[in-house]
Amino acid sequence: MSQTLNQQPASGDTHAVFNQPPPLADYDLFSTDAALTMAVAREGAGWAVPTLAEFGQRLGRAETFALGALANRNSPILHSFDRYGQRRDEVEFHPAWHQLMTLAVAQGLHCAPWAEPEAGAHVARAAGVYLMCQVEAGVQCPVTMTYGAVPALKRQPEIAAEWLPRIYSRIYDQSFAPGAQKAGALIGMGMTEKQGGSDLRANTTRADPLSAGGPGQAYRIVGHKWFLSAPMCDAFLVLAQTRAGASCFFMPRWTPDGRPNAIQIQRLKDKLGNRSNASSEVEFAGATGWMIGEEGRGIPTIIEMANYTRLDCALGSAGLMRQALVQAAHHAAHRTAFQRKLIDQPLMQNVIADMAVEVEAAMRLALRLARAYDRPDDNLEANFARLVTPAAKYWICKRGPVLAAEAMEVLGGNGYVEDSIMPRLYREMPVNSIWEGSGNVMCLDVLRAARRTPDALTAVMSELKNAQGADRRYDQFCRELEGDFADDGSNEGQARRLVERLVLALQGALLIQDGTAEIADAFCASRLSGDGGGVFGTLPRTIDSGVIARRAIPLGEA
Repeated sequence: MSQTLNQQPASGDTHAVFNQPPPLADYDLFSTDAALTMAVAREGAGWAVPTLAEFGQRLGRAETFALGALANRNSPILHSFDRYGQRRDEVEFHPAWHQLMTLAVAQGLHCAPWAEPEAGAHVARAAGVYLMCQVEAGVQCPVTMTYGAVPALKRQPEIAAEWLPRIYSRIYDQSFAPGAQKAGALIGMGMTEKQGGSDLRANTTRADPLSAGGPGQAYRIVGHKWFLSAPMCDAFLVLAQTRAGASCFFMPRWTPDGRPNAIQIQRLKDKLGNRSNASSEVEFAGATGWMIGEEGRGIPTIIEMANYTRLDCALGSAGLMRQALVQAAHHAAHRTAFQRKLIDQPLMQNVIADMAVEVEAAMRLALRLARAYDRPDDNLEANFARLVTPAAKYWICKRGPVLAAEAMEVLGGNGYVEDSIMPRLYREMPVNSIWEGSGNVMCLDVLRAARRTPDALTAVMSELKNAQGADRRYDQFCRELEGDFADDGSNEGQARRLVERLVLALQGALLIQDGTAEIADAFCASRLSGDGGGVFGTLPRTIDSGVIARRAIPLGEA
């Protein structure tokens, strides 16, 4: 006997399904997110709304969400050798992965701001990343690294001239073949070694010149990488030691004579999450690489790439948080307990509203930061990006796992089983805190920027002043923050506290200036005035949680 999801069972029917929410699918991820549509316009990418809406509709289809589940359930497989014993070093992916990669590349998430540099291009791309990660964040790894690699490649004109046209292509070419034979190309990177981790100067991989040496010249590289991200990419930026110190090299999977480069994949990492994406350990057995930038200045060269990838860590976590929130809000809007819909119950309203405030604050800051990358020639914006990139990555990525756990709890047991998207969202969260520098590394980088680049702190304080005078709680928080930097700006032991407060002030400024009155009030009351708790669901009684919670429901109530 068939039953609607919320229809009471007939007498004697022991397995009727009722009081269950309908699947959250076939909806527009972009247009149902009022905060996102507002932020895209505010940060200068209003022209991209039609294409983002189309992308949001495509991502929101049931079959697209199914691809994400399939790609994670069928992890990549490493083929080290062929049937004859020759090294193969090829990674096989499930077709679902390739379909998702096709979507991301066609949207230009790997290249659009560089290939089509118009005002607001980084913001438009950032919104696309935020949407893509809600369906499947694993594909973001090769997309992000390709996006971040472009400025580094431009340092070497002859390499840029050959490779940038391939990178700028909107065609995803999954073939394992030399770059010259492909319709599109993606770039990975390898920095971390067993003994060094975040301490890149401890790397031992060596590079010896094959001729005169220097920028643009070929080197023979011997060593290893403990993490080589996305080993199926067509080329990599890697660090290796020369006589002058750590230098950056461009290492393609194939040499110019059409042979596979000596990049030997030892194994794929068995990871907590991010399982659709391959991460590898590799040995460079005399691989050929070409120096990018100045010899001995490889870390600053590749760190420029890391700035862009850190932006994507913040965006990715914010996108995952958004999907966790809408799953929880959708469930609450359709589930009845104790004779009332969950969304109508005050304590549940408080939990969902508190999460909604967190998600909007994260998204707003990430898109504001993307706007700074749209204006590299503006000294104020460049300095803002220098300080806020590691700060935003630290705090947004730290909040993600906590929010995902709370959202999962809203669904109860239905959220804890692998049939649900919630376990995948939860497992995906920690990688963005770890990738491109852990929390401590980010906070120390903020202190370094504040000390060495005084204009960076000035740029941030200028941003905060734009919102002053509208909320007394915010004004008081900003006054205390200035004192914090004066007292603790060089105290490494207080770095996490300082960076947290810096990010909260920036989020408050954005919400006060261009958020809804309810969201701004809730943020200031719970995050800036100390009238909130350590867990979600502790908004003060003065906040209309019901209004905020219902705004988070993606498809409306039953």
